[in-house]
Amino acid sequence: MSALANWSYTAQATIWKKLEGQNEYGDPLGFATPLVISCDYQGGLSKRVGDIGGEKVVKNTIWTEYELADTGDYILIGVSTEADPIAAGADEIMQAIRYADTFDRQADDFAIITGA
Repeated sequence: MSALANWSYTAQATIWKKLEGQNEYGDPLGFATPLVISCDYQGGLSKRVGDIGGEKVVKNTIWTEYELADTGDYILIGVSTEADPIAAGADEIMQAIRYADTFDRQADDFAIITGA
């Protein structure tokens, strides 16, 4: 962990990675065991509703050095041992953005963005 992340990523979040592939019926295989990561976060839900419906907007932004988050995975601010991310109240990840570790060059930072 970089020196900057050591003092800034003091919160925890739980992430569920979507398993690759499908079963014999074409259904998704589900999710891996939940993993707790160090992070910081910002919430702010807004939704635009127009004449033809609503649009997906950012619900939470979670900053972390965890590099394996991807679209379709689920994340929850806080710690959970629930096997099902939906039952735990987790949000689907819309995007993960990579940022350089400008000061230490030890571990890049990521913004994990969830949608509503």
